[in-house]
Amino acid sequence: MTANLAEFETPFVVEGMTVLPEWTDYNGHYNIAYYLVAFDKAFDLIYEKLGFALDQIQTKGVSTFSTEHHLTYQREMVVGDPIRIEAQLIECDAKRFRVFYTMYHATEGYLAATDERIDIYVDMKTRRVIPFPDSVRDHLARLKAAHDRLGMPFEAGRGIDFRNKRRPD
Repeated sequence: MTANLAEFETPFVVEGMTVLPEWTDYNGHYNIAYYLVAFDKAFDLIYEKLGFALDQIQTKGVSTFSTEHHLTYQREMVVGDPIRIEAQLIECDAKRFRVFYTMYHATEGYLAATDERIDIYVDMKTRRVIPFPDSVRDHLARLKAAHDRLGMPFEAGRGIDFRNKRRPD
């Protein structure tokens, strides 16, 4: 496969969000649930870059569903902190794709959280997993080749376990 790897943003970058007052908890910091909200908003903003059409439910009767997430919380954020999220496609096959997200404090640059997720391709009439069309599968393969140049994220593939180690500083 000959691919112009420069055609892809490597990694995808989403900026412009901030920690909102309603996203905080009684400890005065960014609440657990709202990290996933920010990661999901980032997913929506890169959806077409992953090779999917925003109107595909109406036009083709297909969509993607998230089936699994693994979040890690690395450093506290508070109201008003600016957010930068980077996303890297790390795996795909005929019916699924796996993206790794890193959330940074947008001005101070520290890693605040990560989210690793698996999504599936679904026929909306049958609500069953189906293979990607050739055009999407080929796009994901080219995108993965471009994102492979970033290397595998340190936290990718981690399970929940007391022995897990944090990213080396």
